[in-house]
Amino acid sequence: MIGTVPFIPSNTQVGIMVSFVTLPLALWISWIVAKMFYILPEWERMVLLRLGKFSGVHGPGFFIVPPFIFSVASILDIRIMTQQVEATATLTKDNVPTRVTAALEYEIVDPQKAVIQVSNFLNTIIWLSTEALKNTIGSMDLKELLSNRDEIAAQLREQIDDSANSYGINVRAVRLTDIDTPPELIEELAVIARARRAAEAKQIQAHAEVMVAQKIAEASEILSKTEGGFRLREIQNISEISKEESSTIIIYPFNSDDGKNLAHVATARADLS
Repeated sequence: MIGTVPFIPSNTQVGIMVSFVTLPLALWISWIVAKMFYILPEWERMVLLRLGKFSGVHGPGFFIVPPFIFSVASILDIRIMTQQVEATATLTKDNVPTRVTAALEYEIVDPQKAVIQVSNFLNTIIWLSTEALKNTIGSMDLKELLSNRDEIAAQLREQIDDSANSYGINVRAVRLTDIDTPPELIEELAVIARARRAAEAKQIQAHAEVMVAQKIAEASEILSKTEGGFRLREIQNISEISKEESSTIIIYPFNSDDGKNLAHVATARADLS
């Protein structure tokens, strides 16, 4: 009976087997060690967890985070940032379809809340801003929306900031960058505005004519009570006309009542001019 000869690996084979085991282990340890070191710039903050529980907010500077016990939940940028939000196909109070675009300026003031209280603070801020924008548009007429941009922006900032504070976000400003309405509606509004301005101009002109008529009536009453008043006024008008260049003056002597009446008319016309 022939016995089985046991397999005895050579030194080279042993070295290869050890390399297959130790090389991945060494790479894994190197990766773990590299992940322990963090350098945070001035504008970043690190939210740290210890065994899954909140441990603190750190930064800026150099930090060593021991593995397995501590873990980094998130690293946040606390600088002031801007985000564009848009409310499309939203009806105003007078049922006009409108698209409004706004720019949101915000900053993270509490990294703990921004990470722990909400899964994605940016998506939440966009959703809050869009809903506030739609609600504001629906509560106003188009005319109010176009003429009160600053007041609407201030109102939106207060509404969004009240909700965003729960997530550690401070809304610094809201600006309405674009209000888009159907072109035919803009033309209709322009026609209405021109008609309103024309009506106001006619009203002012009519008011001025009433005032002139009142002054003429007062002057006529005063002249009628003064002996020779109309004659003196006639002479004064002729004197004023003679000062103009290329003027032809015709003087008629009036002694009758008809002459007085004609002088009265001339006086009234001079006052109107």
